[in-house]
Amino acid sequence: MNAPHIPPARAEDIRDPELQALIARCEELGVPDTAFTHTLARVPEYAKALLKAMVVSHAEGNVDHRLKEIIRVQLARTAGDSYFSSLRSTKTTGLSEETIAAGRGKFENDTRFTDAEKWALRYARELYTSPENVNAAFYAEGKRHYSEAQIMELGAFIAFHYGMQAWVRTLTLHGG
Repeated sequence: MNAPHIPPARAEDIRDPELQALIARCEELGVPDTAFTHTLARVPEYAKALLKAMVVSHAEGNVDHRLKEIIRVQLARTAGDSYFSSLRSTKTTGLSEETIAAGRGKFENDTRFTDAEKWALRYARELYTSPENVNAAFYAEGKRHYSEAQIMELGAFIAFHYGMQAWVRTLTLHGG
């Protein structure tokens, strides 16, 4: 295993109470773990902003957290990010690895997923493999399953997490 390019800050060096609380919340959720939060803590103001955004986009909102977790792992695997693809949210008890894997596979005909979930999984895939397919007709289909606010939530979640995962891959962090 390679050492991280930028090592995590030591816990005793993280003194900002707000940042400490955000790190504790992330540890509670299991995503991200201390390898990421402590590395990001080297720049406390950015760490607070990014960790807040990560927690809100992943663990809160009006889109099912289980679906977001499947998408998050799908995106990490698409980005080639072994760190985030190895982490699992503690809020998704009972979500099997088979279901997570199916979310990246041939989910279109998989009875584990509703039509709405299949659209969201396509949304995540298409944004990075064929963005030209995410057009007015695609969004019209999405509006049959989700409110405009939920579509915006999904889009922001997908863009934020995929970008974060592509960046984290370059840091050579190790989860667990």
